[in-house]
Amino acid sequence: MSHAPQYETSYGGGTIHEPEVGLDAEFGLEPGAGECFPRQSTGPDPTVVVRPDGGRAEARRAARRKKTKGSSERPDSLRRLLPQALVVAFLAGGTSAFVADDKVVQLSVDGETRTLHTFADDVGELLADEGVDFGAHDIVAPTAGTALASGDEIAVRYGRPVKLTLDGQRREVWTTARTVDGALRQLGVRAEGAYLSASRSRRIERGGLDLDVRTERTVTIMADGRERTIRTNAATVGEAVEEAGISLHGQDTTSVPPDSFPRDGQTVTVMRISGRKEVRDEPIPFDVRRTQDPTLFAGTEVVERPGHQGTLRVTYALRTVNGVKQRPRRLRSEVVRAPQARIVKVGTKQTPNSVSGADGLNWGSLAHCESGGRPSAVDASGTYGGLYQFDTRTWQALGGSGRPQDAPPEEQTFRAKKLYVQRGASPWPHCGGRL
Repeated sequence: MSHAPQYETSYGGGTIHEPEVGLDAEFGLEPGAGECFPRQSTGPDPTVVVRPDGGRAEARRAARRKKTKGSSERPDSLRRLLPQALVVAFLAGGTSAFVADDKVVQLSVDGETRTLHTFADDVGELLADEGVDFGAHDIVAPTAGTALASGDEIAVRYGRPVKLTLDGQRREVWTTARTVDGALRQLGVRAEGAYLSASRSRRIERGGLDLDVRTERTVTIMADGRERTIRTNAATVGEAVEEAGISLHGQDTTSVPPDSFPRDGQTVTVMRISGRKEVRDEPIPFDVRRTQDPTLFAGTEVVERPGHQGTLRVTYALRTVNGVKQRPRRLRSEVVRAPQARIVKVGTKQTPNSVSGADGLNWGSLAHCESGGRPSAVDASGTYGGLYQFDTRTWQALGGSGRPQDAPPEEQTFRAKKLYVQRGASPWPHCGGRL
């Protein structure tokens, strides 16, 4: 088997061998015609990264040739002119087509810069050839679709996630800065006088960083009749109060929660609190229970059992804030004595109106004389009561319950008639003559 003669091209310290027939065929020349062109050679450059194998570029040229040959729509005249145009371009450039596709570019990946040769057509192809991956949070300049030319500078800056807690507010942001200081500038965070959980020179790896930043704020503290304004990056109101040289003792506190975050321009009042506990016994009202009694006339109520109040023992907190007494605050309570309900019997029996031998008398006149016509009247001694001024013993002997002044007027008149039948007008020595 015969072998085609080889062209040997030396470039940047690497040697590329191409079959003679391939070179002549690519440019549309007769076999051997390509021997008239001078071979180009450069010495090795220590600053240049050389890709000695031409396999990838040759594969791209072969794919383009195949596409050109396979196109049935391209005019024959264009196919005849293309090799001639390539020859002209080759002669004008003074080098082979292989060397003409080569480009020298600078690639910077996250600050590390290198110079290299490439046959890539655009930035994206170059990065793919170099194994440089990039995502949505990364920066590629110029963009991946930008065509490459010799002398271009390409920069790739990787994004880094930062879990940033800024003045108490937590969020996740992305930055292409490689240090904390650069990230703060990129994010527009004012770092002068701020508290940082990491030094400004700390490097941010691609895995990211947790960063707590508390910017400097102006806070005014009102305490003991004085006003103090400070600049602080404190994490809590309590810390800001301490920075102002104010101490809290005992029950002292602040107008906002001491563990809250101090805001810029905020005014905080220190409250001096003194207090004590006080125990008080308070009454518990009793209930009244009413039960119907058919033996009592309607309208009559008799207290079967008196009620008694209970006792509730309550503990209060008494406070004075900045010299002003506050409303007592109830802490706890306990029942010392339970209340006892009052039981009242309520009559339901129909009251009779007639008593033989006493119905025709002037009972209204007698009542007016004895009590002024008032059913609940009681004399000054408390012995006699009601319309007709019964004493309690006489009233109960006539069948009444309780006290006469508590009975309805109809029952009082009924029992007065019964008393008249028994004893005449003698129970009313001064007013009995009015009957």
